[in-house]
Amino acid sequence: MIKSIFDFLFATVIIFGLIPFWIIMIIAPTFTIFKQTRIGQFGNPFTIYKVRTMHNGKVTRIGKFLRRFKIDELPQLINIIKGDMSFVGPRPDIPGYYDKLKGTDREVLKLKPGLTSLAAIKYVNEESLLKRQKDAQHYNDTIIFPDKVQMNLDYCNKKSLWYDLYIIGLTLKGIFVKNKLSI
Repeated sequence: MIKSIFDFLFATVIIFGLIPFWIIMIIAPTFTIFKQTRIGQFGNPFTIYKVRTMHNGKVTRIGKFLRRFKIDELPQLINIIKGDMSFVGPRPDIPGYYDKLKGTDREVLKLKPGLTSLAAIKYVNEESLLKRQKDAQHYNDTIIFPDKVQMNLDYCNKKSLWYDLYIIGLTLKGIFVKNKLSI
């Protein structure tokens, strides 16, 4: 209950604080919202919102910038307000992964998907990691995804508002320190 209230209030404050960003998004023709079906809590599909960063199958220059600073993820604040997502929880995946979990791994589905997680922090460079593999799909399915599931199960057992704030802090540190920005 506290987590849901925190998510709603924090997302609302950020959305209003980013009004200039939303105005740019509405005015600039290069920015469009990308919608995709992802698997949410209890294995239910939902529509996730992101800023489109690709054109003709390639990440655009502005898209690289948006991804680097996680700006492309900001429309997911709407998902948080709608109750589809939380700030912290397993990153929502496309159908065919979380919805196919078996046994105790399905405990992950009790969690709302999140904007960030320890797994998302660990695999922040997942795309480049997969590009270096001979068989990226096999590597993802046998190494990365099982590791993410285990990390999310660990989160399931430790979750609390303070732990969420810690993970949010690590996420912000990763974005600002990695990109050498100061706040």
